[in-house]
Parts: sequence; structure tokens; C-alpha cells
Amino acid sequence: MTSVVTGFAVIVSIIAIGYLLGRTELLGPAGPMVLTRLAFWVASPALMFHTVAEADLGVIVAQPLIATGGSVVVVMAAFALIGWWRRWDVSYTALGVLCSGLVNAGNLGIPIAAYVLGDASLVAPILLMQSIVIVPVALTVLDLAGRAASMPVWRRFLTPLQSPITVASLAGVVVAATGVTVPEPLMEPFVLVGAISIPSVLMVFGISLRGSSLPGRGPDGGPMALAVGLKTLVHPAVAYGLGLALDLSSAELLAVVVLSALPTAQNALTFALRYGHAQVLVREAILVTTVLSLPVLVVVAALLK
Repeated sequence: MTSVVTGFAVIVSIIAIGYLLGRTELLGPAGPMVLTRLAFWVASPALMFHTVAEADLGVIVAQPLIATGGSVVVVMAAFALIGWWRRWDVSYTALGVLCSGLVNAGNLGIPIAAYVLGDASLVAPILLMQSIVIVPVALTVLDLAGRAASMPVWRRFLTPLQSPITVASLAGVVVAATGVTVPEPLMEPFVLVGAISIPSVLMVFGISLRGSSLPGRGPDGGPMALAVGLKTLVHPAVAYGLGLALDLSSAELLAVVVLSALPTAQNALTFALRYGHAQVLVREAILVTTVLSLPVLVVVAALLK
């Protein structure tokens, strides 16, 4: 249990630094947007490129990912269907979908996989799936929303290439698939710049908490509660059921459920700020799922480990 608490303590401490930066206005009024642009356009693409380029793409078809990926599809589809039924804006719904299924596989998943599961590489499949499939599709929807009617058909197919994160992930796939070894002097800048991504995103999240009201109030309360319920309870429950159906080993089942119980990824807020939609929904969903995931992870580890 100590390892789970340690992982959260690291995350909370960086968020607290961001909150203090917001309170003191040390970075000025443009600070949060500068950090957001740095993460979206530079640091996160660098992180995705070297992460995917150095990964084993064979893990994508591993059986545990079927359970993890299947549970992601279920909760995201559930939010999308309810958003369609309630006639929510497409961009708003797309960001709510990310809140429901996009797990914090990087800055929280890696330490928890290392400390709780004993192998940090176990987070690689879900990290790759999010980088190569989920995020590019979501960003494409956000790019197309409101512009598709006036956009030529050929440009719609090129929309995914407008996202630097998508381009970097695809470049990493090419490197990993071809077996090309990028010389260390060339890869090291990507590693160093990519290291900025996680703390930047966490600090932006901390800055965004300044002056915010208690979660759940206002028009975003209902969608936020839906996203939190899907992410915190339904996601790990569906992953557990799929794991049992696939007859996973006890260790594989633990890994699948632990990774599915991780809170919403902070980079969802980067996307909300970048596209100017659903900032309150995303910020509150991240905050509440982060708080609730700690007891959920403790219970999961106690019951399945």
C-alpha cells in the first residue's frame, strides 16, 4: 500500500507547486497557456516519440490489453451515447469521453506499475494504445468539430496529421516497426525535452485549481459525475470481468484492474485548454478521479494481490 501512496504523493506535490504558482501569479497571466502550448506542441510529442520508438509493438496484441482496451471502449462508448442522447456539443462530449477512459498511464501509471505490480513495462500496452489510437482519434474529432461541413473531403483525411502528438506517435511506430535504432545523441534531446511534459501538465492542472469552486456545482456537475463514475467504478469493474472471461492469470488480472483504476490523465486538460472546450468538466473530473482512485487502488491491490 505504501507504494500506491508514494506514487500519489509525487503527483500531488507537483500539482501543489502549480497551485502555488497560480496563487502567487509568478508566471503572469499568460503562464498557464505558455505551459500548455509547450506541453502540446513540444514536450508531449517528444515524450510520445521516444516512448513509442523504444517500445515493443508486440505488446499491443497481448491478451491483457484486450481486457484493458475493451474496458476503455465500453466506458468511452457509454459516455458518447449519453452525450448524443442528451444532445451535448460534439467537442464537449469528446472531452468527456476522454475523461471517462483516458488513464493516467504516464506520470502515475509508471510508478504504480513499478511499485505495486513490480514491472514498469506493464504500463506500455495501454500507454501505446492511448498514444497511437485513442488520442489521435479524439484530437481528430476535436479538429473536425464545427469545421467538417466546410472542409474538403481530402483535408478531413489529413486532419490527424495536424496534431503534433499524433505525428510524433506515428513516427515512433515507424521507428519501432522497422527496427531502426536511433543513435543516442539524436534520441537524447527527445528524452530531455519529453521529460518536461509530465511536470508541465501537472503544474498547469495545479494552476487551474486556483479560485475554482468545489467540484460538481454548476451545469458541468452531471457530466462530471457521469465521467467520474465511469472512470472510477465501471472501468475497473469491466476490466475485471473481461479479465476473468479471458482466463488471465492472477498477476495479469491484477495488472489489468490496477491500470484500469488509474485516474483520468492530466493531458486531457491540455486538450481542453488547447481547443477551448469543457475546461471545467475536465479539470473537475481529473481532480475527483485522482482523489477517489487512491482508495480504489488500495482495495484492488488488497483483494487481488
